Amino acid sequence: MKLCRYGACGAEKPGILDAEGRIRDLSSVIGDIDAAAISPEGIERLRQVDIDALPLVPDGVRYGVPVTGTRKFIAIGLNYADHAAESNLPIPSEPVVFNKWVNCLQGANDPIVIPRGSTKTDWEVELGVVIGTAAHDVAEADALTHVAGYCVVNDVSERHWQQERGPTWDKGKGFPTFGPVGPWLVTADEVGDPQALGMWLAVNGRRVQDGNTRTMIFTVAQIVAYCSRFMALEPGDIITTGTPPGVGMGQKPDPWYLKEGDVVTLGITGLGEQRQECLRTS
Repeated sequence: MKLCRYGACGAEKPGILDAEGRIRDLSSVIGDIDAAAISPEGIERLRQVDIDALPLVPDGVRYGVPVTGTRKFIAIGLNYADHAAESNLPIPSEPVVFNKWVNCLQGANDPIVIPRGSTKTDWEVELGVVIGTAAHDVAEADALTHVAGYCVVNDVSERHWQQERGPTWDKGKGFPTFGPVGPWLVTADEVGDPQALGMWLAVNGRRVQDGNTRTMIFTVAQIVAYCSRFMALEPGDIITTGTPPGVGMGQKPDPWYLKEGDVVTLGITGLGEQRQECLRTS
């Protein structure tokens, strides 16, 4: 199933995509796409719904973040060997974990606002993992049973604040609008193997990233198990799992970054596409 939240910011309604890719309103069935809706019991309940009998939502509506109630937005860095190389950093022996602030989450097609004074705002297409059941100290073999589904994430990053303002990455990762997620949450059963998904990103129509989750250093199962060792993962938490090469700071012969008016488009096989126009803080 493809679940979404649609409508104006702060007033989103729950939706589900039908076989023709049209949004159907789920408001008569559930209140929102929340922890209850993405639990195993909630997903099973939605499987019993006659989707074609639900009201059809007009085309052109805004997509919100596809799950609500997220308490942690966790990110994994340097999870593709060729991206580590373009970053001039060694391949990590353990997952590199950092935070993106929850209030940077936004809909898939909402604009990116370049921070005041920034000249190094960068892009990163990534596979997002949405936790469906609580997970603490789980085994790698059981880790994927705690995943409700997957989504597209643009891990927007300000490299000056990430790399030149002290040793912690978090400062460059959580500016407002730096967490476009969606357009949908695709349930784990529909995705199948999360290590076989193609991914891409373009800036102003120029393809700069092409990759596949099969080249991850640490798999989704390994990441979920690893993170669960030192934090309690909760339903609705999102883990974004790293980016393939082709980010702005890795461009040759010279790095280049996002500027006002640029348009970023990105997608992952089966998970949909995003489009963001870049604005600048006045």
